Amino acid sequence: MLALWRRSCGPAIPDCLTGGGRADMAPCMEKQKKPSRQQVYTLLVQIGRKEGDGLPEGATGAALMCFASGVDEAEAVRETVAILKQADTAPLDVTGYGTLAEREAQGHDIDPDERALMQRALDENAVIVAQMTPFYGDEAQA
Repeated sequence: MLALWRRSCGPAIPDCLTGGGRADMAPCMEKQKKPSRQQVYTLLVQIGRKEGDGLPEGATGAALMCFASGVDEAEAVRETVAILKQADTAPLDVTGYGTLAEREAQGHDIDPDERALMQRALDENAVIVAQMTPFYGDEAQA
C-alpha cells in the first residue's frame, strides 16, 4: 500500500516582484535560492477505527509507516496527523524514528525503495504512507 498526500499551498510571489512592478528585474534574477531546511522523518503512526477508514473488516486499528517532510520532527508529526485526519482515520499515537542520517547512525538497514520514497516525500513536500499493518483483536499491540 502506498499513499501520497501533498500539502497544498498558494502560489508564492517573489519578494522582488512586490516592489511596485519595476521594469528592472535584474535583482530578482540574481537572487540565489536558499537551501531547503526540509528533511524527511520516518514515523510510525497507530490508528484506531473510525467509520469510513478503509481498514479491513475485523481490524481493531493499524500501524502506518510514514515518511513525512518537515523543518523538524514536530512539524512532520503535525502535518502527518492532520493529513491522516483528513483521510478519515483516527491517529492515536506517533513514534518518530528520525531522519535518514539519524537512522543510519543507529544502524538501521534502509533499502533503496525506502530511500526512493523518502526522496519523493522531500521532493514533493509530502506525507507518504509506505506500509499499513492492520491490528486484530487477538494481537498484542506493542
